[in-house]
Amino acid sequence: MSATLGALATGAAVVGATLGGVSSPSQDLTSQGVDAIVGPAPLTAGGQRRRVVSRSTDRLAAESVVGTEDGRLQAAARARESALSRIEELVDRRAAYLRRHHWVLPFTGYRITATFGDTSSLWSTVHTGVDLAAPTGTVTGAVGAGVITYVGYDGAYGNKVVVTHADGTETWYGHLDTIAVGPGQEVVAGQQIGTVGATGNVTGPHLHLEVRPYGQDPVDPVPVLRERGVQL
Repeated sequence: MSATLGALATGAAVVGATLGGVSSPSQDLTSQGVDAIVGPAPLTAGGQRRRVVSRSTDRLAAESVVGTEDGRLQAAARARESALSRIEELVDRRAAYLRRHHWVLPFTGYRITATFGDTSSLWSTVHTGVDLAAPTGTVTGAVGAGVITYVGYDGAYGNKVVVTHADGTETWYGHLDTIAVGPGQEVVAGQQIGTVGATGNVTGPHLHLEVRPYGQDPVDPVPVLRERGVQL
């Protein structure tokens, strides 16, 4: 009997020790972590765990790089468009300036028959402009943009038009056959103001062109025109 009781006691101890060494499933997962499910990360040559990057992680990283590059390209494109727009604006402003301020010949196919400072019995004083001979009816344009400040018949000048330019300089057009503008009208360079004629004190059809800075005494038109890119 005593031997039997001893065997039972020994079996109970073994069972107790076995049950005491078993942990719950939740304890196993907590202690072992992700390695308990998918296995431990592979070892490096130095015996350390190597971090494993999934394909989804690679994709996200690549998309981030592409997105950053796209942003840079879009910013560069916007900067280029802005620069081009600014250049176009400057070109338009320059063109508008030239339209307002550049000078041109009143017409072509002329012959110079008198220059500034010439003397003759035909004039009461020295010649105050330059005479451009051309057939009657030749279309005559303003040499530059301005406002018409005089239209009418003026003694020896015959039919005359005066254009006042932005800087105050006046250009006079004498001996016209016809007049195509009126007082207060704005004109641009080359716009018709009349036609060549032989009105006033003349010996033949021609345009008497006179230049008066700031409406004062006349000066030689040739160098003034040359300064503005016009060669007579």
